[in-house]
Amino acid sequence: MKIRIYSGDITKMNVDAIVNAANNALLGGGGVDGAIHRAAGPKLLAECRTLHGCETGDAKITAGYDLPAAHVIHTVGPVWKGGGCNEASLLASCYRRSLEVAEEAGCRSIAFPAISTGVYGYPKEQAATIAVAGINRYFNEKKDSCIGEVYLVCFDETTEKLYQKLIGKSGNQI
Repeated sequence: MKIRIYSGDITKMNVDAIVNAANNALLGGGGVDGAIHRAAGPKLLAECRTLHGCETGDAKITAGYDLPAAHVIHTVGPVWKGGGCNEASLLASCYRRSLEVAEEAGCRSIAFPAISTGVYGYPKEQAATIAVAGINRYFNEKKDSCIGEVYLVCFDETTEKLYQKLIGKSGNQI
């Protein structure tokens, strides 16, 4: 498994699944959630309505519709409340559950945004550390995974530098 850093628009990625940093309702919102819903088209919202929301730390899958990605995996990250409200384990669960759902769907490639670091206010350095550690832990436990490529998608230079520091400029081979 290879972890790669990608700077740019997650809605343009030609991977099996992109991860949506969604809200509990799964009905669209701002940031990456709104961008994914706009790019995927109205059929995504219609399918999301059938899912009846999602708990924080969990993940659910839909088709990608008008996106280059075949699937969208919707995960709900925690709102940062200072670190004393189980935020770290909930964020780690977002990455693990997204990988599990991708695996169940037979995905070979997946792209993650920096979950919870936008309007949910999670500190970027802590979130990046949790993301990379969680992804590495998953693949160390699942040696037979069908997923061969994981992309960490960066919307800003700060996040990109944090990921580069954690996994190196060329990515991390597990």
